[in-house]
Amino acid sequence: MNYLEALGRRYSVKKFNNEIIPQETLHNILESGKLSASSLGLQPYKILVAESEEIKQKLVPAFYNPSQISTCSHLIIIVSKKTVDESYINGYFRHISDVRETPIENLELFKNSINQHINQKTSDEIFNWAEKQSYIVLANLMYAAAIENIDTCPMEGFRQDVIEDVLNINPETEKVTVTLALGYRSEEDHFQHMKKVRKPNEKLFKFI
Repeated sequence: MNYLEALGRRYSVKKFNNEIIPQETLHNILESGKLSASSLGLQPYKILVAESEEIKQKLVPAFYNPSQISTCSHLIIIVSKKTVDESYINGYFRHISDVRETPIENLELFKNSINQHINQKTSDEIFNWAEKQSYIVLANLMYAAAIENIDTCPMEGFRQDVIEDVLNINPETEKVTVTLALGYRSEEDHFQHMKKVRKPNEKLFKFI
């Protein structure tokens, strides 16, 4: 299946069939999230993967349409940072130094420029920026899943307080941005038979 066929087949699944995704396939999808483009390389988010039935059942009350959560193979929760402090940036540069086998002193100019850029932003601007990065991750996860012939449903409609409580998320420093259910579509989900509706090219694209 080429990528246009995969994206054409993709839709937001309303009910999965409870089948579990193979670990290798799941790993490939998650790697696509890991490899997502990220402003300054800082990755101001974390990706939680709910795979146990116990955790998924505890998360069901957080969603206004629980059918996806109760039938999916895995639920991905993307959590955005509300703050990016000096400690986080220092850890990032230690990691660069280790991976690229570069003395950390050689990265000082780059680190200072990032610190200066971050320090100029308000906390609201930092969080808004982090959420945008999280949606890039979401897009890559959905795209990779489509290529792997895995169905998905992205969801923004949920109760923050329930997810925070179940997953021990600190609302002072981070916030759930979006979730993504993964699995295989149920034969009972009639939405899979509907034609995809998108703007025609002449209304969507403008060549200038």
